[in-house]
Amino acid sequence: MTDIRTILHRTACDLSACGSPSPRLDADVLLMHFLKTDRLQLCMHPERNLSEEEAAGFARWVDRRRRGEPVAYIVGEKEFWSLRFEVNREVLIPRPETECLIEEVLGFYSPVGGDLRIIDIGTGSGAIGVVLARELPTARVAATDVSPGALTVAGRNAFVHGVAERMDFIQGDLFATVPGKFDLIVSNPPYIPADAYHLLPRGVREFEPQAALIAGPDGAAFHREIIREGADRLKGGGRIFLEIGAGHKELVETLFREEGAYGNIGFRKDYGGMDRVASARRKA
Repeated sequence: MTDIRTILHRTACDLSACGSPSPRLDADVLLMHFLKTDRLQLCMHPERNLSEEEAAGFARWVDRRRRGEPVAYIVGEKEFWSLRFEVNREVLIPRPETECLIEEVLGFYSPVGGDLRIIDIGTGSGAIGVVLARELPTARVAATDVSPGALTVAGRNAFVHGVAERMDFIQGDLFATVPGKFDLIVSNPPYIPADAYHLLPRGVREFEPQAALIAGPDGAAFHREIIREGADRLKGGGRIFLEIGAGHKELVETLFREEGAYGNIGFRKDYGGMDRVASARRKA
């Protein structure tokens, strides 16, 4: 039998040799989830021995990580906005940078700001739509995605976080299957240029859904469509918030301006200093 202290050390060394950028953290998170415990318990009881069955099962998880599979897919969840979201290979793993989009939205809308009709385009795991439904308790959120598997995951996340009754999960491309106008459009659309896909980290390329990443030759194919159609689907005075990729600020600003229906165009950097969120207001 092997104790927790030893298995964590061995796992961290093993993952480091395989190129993990955070081997000890990966080891801790994997073991915590496998044993269904927390980091405090691991620290308080490093002498606890794993049974042969536990050690064998954990070794299988570690082997998946050694082959590049993201930790979030192995453990089946990812934290976002201090909430736990179920994830699997049907959906992108929520990133901390996307919280900047949530912060921008909440800078304009308050929990008592009246009834809002929101559309979350390409909802994936539902992280954006679920958080906005929680933070804006009078809002109604339409969450769209072309992937039925993603919508299933998003629906479960909405149920777990108590907002399923104010969210509608709709399969379709962008706005295609959702009628009417909206007060707020939000999206973290694909934004990787096709010829840059091979530059993504192995764990992204080999495990996360390609269709949720690639967006044409310049990475702005979905931004073009959302901005174009959004001009007709936003109510006067409504706002649109889009996550953008590296180097896309000028292009997205041009798309907003050329459409002619938007004002108050702005951009927000993430905490790494990269332009991350584009926003605009529909002219009345």
